[in-house]
Amino acid sequence: MLSQFTKEGNHATLGELFDFPKDVYPVGRLDADSEGLLVITNDKRLNNRLLDPLLKHERTYLAQVEGQVTDVALAMLKAGTEINLNGVKYKTLPTKAEQAFDPELPERNPPIRFRKNIPTSWIKLVLVEGKNRQVRKMTASVGFPTLRLVRIQIGKLVMKGMQPGDVVEYNEPSIYKLLGVSQKAK
Repeated sequence: MLSQFTKEGNHATLGELFDFPKDVYPVGRLDADSEGLLVITNDKRLNNRLLDPLLKHERTYLAQVEGQVTDVALAMLKAGTEINLNGVKYKTLPTKAEQAFDPELPERNPPIRFRKNIPTSWIKLVLVEGKNRQVRKMTASVGFPTLRLVRIQIGKLVMKGMQPGDVVEYNEPSIYKLLGVSQKAK
């Protein structure tokens, strides 16, 4: 599913999940190959606060990678890696990175590619920036291409217990608190 309301090719869109109000939009997109938590809002202030790169709010991802991740690769991810952004080399900000073990996630449809002779492992990454396909580029840059990518947390808003297509509504004070956004100076 694309994290947008506009139809593009044969991909499902957010509008097929729920009858959302016409003035809402997704904050922080996920590409067609990624899964997980997405904030959809009509609150322009909240949108601006979450997308402002100077405010560096945390986003947590689980990446299933090809191969058995090493301590060296995790150290490189923690320090920040060099990735390509539209033909320009970019050094990512330092991140939190650790190996994750058997995360409880819903089945993926379609499933990731499976190779009997190549193991996979999971990495948990906490980023404070959101460049285009950043996690995929980071894991590839340290020798472990991403096979499955799931955003499991934004600030203190957690995906736990949710299934694909679930929609949960929050009132303004609750969502601001979970996302670490001040309600002052509206």
